[in-house]
Amino acid sequence: MTSTVETSTVRTPTFAESINATLADLLEHEPGLLLLGEDIGRLGGVFRVTRGLRERFGAERVRDALLAESTIVGQAVGMTMSGLVPICEIQFDGFTYPAVNQLVTQASRIGYRWNGQVSPSLVVRIPTGGGFRGVEHHSESNEALFARYPGISVACPSTGEDADQVLRHAVTLGSPVVVYEPIRLYWRRDTPVRDPEPARSPTAARIVRRGTDLTIATFGAITHEVLEAAHDLAPDVDVEVVDLRWVAPLDMDTVLESVTRTGRLLIVHEGSKDVGIGAEIAAEVAERGFDTLRGPIRRLAPERRVYPPANFESEYLIGVQEIKDEVLVMTK
Repeated sequence: MTSTVETSTVRTPTFAESINATLADLLEHEPGLLLLGEDIGRLGGVFRVTRGLRERFGAERVRDALLAESTIVGQAVGMTMSGLVPICEIQFDGFTYPAVNQLVTQASRIGYRWNGQVSPSLVVRIPTGGGFRGVEHHSESNEALFARYPGISVACPSTGEDADQVLRHAVTLGSPVVVYEPIRLYWRRDTPVRDPEPARSPTAARIVRRGTDLTIATFGAITHEVLEAAHDLAPDVDVEVVDLRWVAPLDMDTVLESVTRTGRLLIVHEGSKDVGIGAEIAAEVAERGFDTLRGPIRRLAPERRVYPPANFESEYLIGVQEIKDEVLVMTK
């Protein structure tokens, strides 16, 4: 008698599905945790990331908010002072600015103002970035804005696995965390095998590709373009890729260790180049690892200008070919 074994292809969740599952699990096990944002309840969020959570956990814990970002974060500050753990959603990166006062003036400082008697466990999720033909104010990347404010942590996951780890860590910090979720990754599925090695801590960078000739430090959606470029360049140029995952705090130790091995550093990000995350990384490496460099540090990012209309965003965003060209210039 011959037996047969059924085999099935494992279906990995999309980026959005991973976040949805994590939020559901947190709501299930953390009684004081709740979600707050525009259209996140009945609609399930503009990208349906919170689909089904209101039906499962009720309108008190998955709350539709007014069309006013300042009140979303303002309410959350009051909630966290009362011992609750709010996770807010801002519909698009470009709509964040009305809430800057609440995040910077209140949330980031309230723990210090109350001499440690208050631990504001507050998370703000923000869909970010371009590549999906969004209209005005829907495709920005303003992570550098909050990364420079003491008291605020900033995470930029590039996979559903990392988004899960980021959210689980963020709700335990007792201080505000801004999580930037790349919009064009919401429908992308993680590859089953990705990491040569795990991150050393919840906020550490992750080496997602080992190499010997040049280090690329990056984060967010463009990590995937960087990995594609590195694959295309092999074996002629062996690129090491560091996915930062968090930009505040910045894990410079991992970056410096990588640059010590390769001797070259290229920083690639989607936000504009001027006064961006890349500038901080370049300065740190120049200060702490200058003697390990075999050539100048370079940054590859859009120039300082307003994000263009949808028909022109391909001219603004950094693509795979541009990354390859930059690497070849640096290694010739």
